[in-house]
Amino acid sequence: MTKYRILLTADAERDMEGICDYIAEHDLPEKADHVLAKLQKVVDGLRNSPNRGSIPKELLSLGISEYREVYFNPYRIVYRVVGKTIYVYLIADGRRNMETLLARRLLEG
Repeated sequence: MTKYRILLTADAERDMEGICDYIAEHDLPEKADHVLAKLQKVVDGLRNSPNRGSIPKELLSLGISEYREVYFNPYRIVYRVVGKTIYVYLIADGRRNMETLLARRLLEG
């Protein structure tokens, strides 16, 4: 079985740090550690089956199908597979305005 390499963009790394910082500040540091571990597990799981994610509906409606997403509710992890590398572009709370966030992060950047 081919294993893919996973690269988090600087934006995705900041997303993960921001999520953990927010949870630690507004809830418990232990909960932040738990969420971080779960997010990392979901991302690491892509290494063996990167195409298991679905195309984000906000992008599909624009005819863009090269990005995929997986979930750790309420968080959405948006990535793209290029060759044997998985680029993680976005890790965000799915309750946010995802159309604006995806447009700014993926289409304007």
